[in-house]
Amino acid sequence: MRIARYRTPDGRIFAGLVEGGAVAPVAEESTAYMADAVRDLIASRGPFTTTGPAVPLADVELLSPVAHPEKIICIGLNYADHIRETGLDTPSRVLAFVKTAHTLTGPHADVVVPAGSTEQLDWEAELAVVMGPDGVFGYTVADDVSARDAQFADGQWFRGKNFDGFCPLGPWIVTADEIADPHDLAISARVNGEVVQDSRTSEMIFQIPQIIAYLSAYLTLNPGDVIATGTPHGVGMGRKPPLWLRDGDVVECEVEGVGLLRNTVRVK
Repeated sequence: MRIARYRTPDGRIFAGLVEGGAVAPVAEESTAYMADAVRDLIASRGPFTTTGPAVPLADVELLSPVAHPEKIICIGLNYADHIRETGLDTPSRVLAFVKTAHTLTGPHADVVVPAGSTEQLDWEAELAVVMGPDGVFGYTVADDVSARDAQFADGQWFRGKNFDGFCPLGPWIVTADEIADPHDLAISARVNGEVVQDSRTSEMIFQIPQIIAYLSAYLTLNPGDVIATGTPHGVGMGRKPPLWLRDGDVVECEVEGVGLLRNTVRVK
């Protein structure tokens, strides 16, 4: 299954099943604070039964497939080829940091950056795991947008990783049964049509079961939680000279069999 959150032209938000070029509603999202129809369906184990006719994807706005996960956990330095480009040592254990839900934005939404807030805006294409009640529920695509100057000036990564909208996610969740091996997928990013990242998830140092086991030893992973599993080589800071995103740049992040993000940077 492919499960999406989407907004119809009249402003209503639904969880729905995507098939072909259309999406059919499963549940309408309430207007309550921190409502999240997809997270709630995952937690209740469904059922994922459509309740109305399918509509073309072109007629709706795809949103982040989860709106208010309890946790968004990101894994740093988890691709061997990314470590080679940074010149850093291979970590001996999983390196984790957190993004909060305010960073989430849709798979085709603009990434809006306050003018003057950063001169070193970077991209990171990632395979993201969405947790279910009994383990991995499915997979989606994330872009761990990063303000490198803020990230490294502070001595810790929170500010540089947590601007509003710094985690495009989507375009939907592909359930785990549809991905035969999440550690053997092509992963790539393009900036203004130029390929900047081109790798495979087989470059992961810590695979998904290891990451989940490590995290679960000290925190509870709940349905709807998101784990972004790291990025391969080709980020802007790793290029010579570095390449930073500017106003109007279009970033596309893609994972084979999962989906594609296409986001435009807007400096305002």
